[in-house]
Amino acid sequence: MHRVFKIPVSSVYPHYVTKAEKKGRTKAEVDEVIRWLTGFDQAALRKHLKADTSFEDFFAEAELNPNASLITGVVCGIRVEEIEDPLMKKLRYLDKLVDELAKGKAMDKILRA
Repeated sequence: MHRVFKIPVSSVYPHYVTKAEKKGRTKAEVDEVIRWLTGFDQAALRKHLKADTSFEDFFAEAELNPNASLITGVVCGIRVEEIEDPLMKKLRYLDKLVDELAKGKAMDKILRA
């Protein structure tokens, strides 16, 4: 099991927000992509952040968006669509969505609308 699975989402979340805000995006947009991917509403997302939920437990409770499989590309030098570990794939989906947000991609394209 990867060490990253035990990391609290709340410890990485501020980095997602900072990355997006440096590129002119907002915390609300970061929350929107997280909610889209996980199926959580804003209250559930806040609850997980306050509870220091690990990525493992966070994704165990999530209902992944049916269009998540449309997320493709490279994160950390690895093609997302080629990742075999289901939990690592979900984590990299999230990373990829935040990357796309920070790169200025339109929200409808990020959310695979």
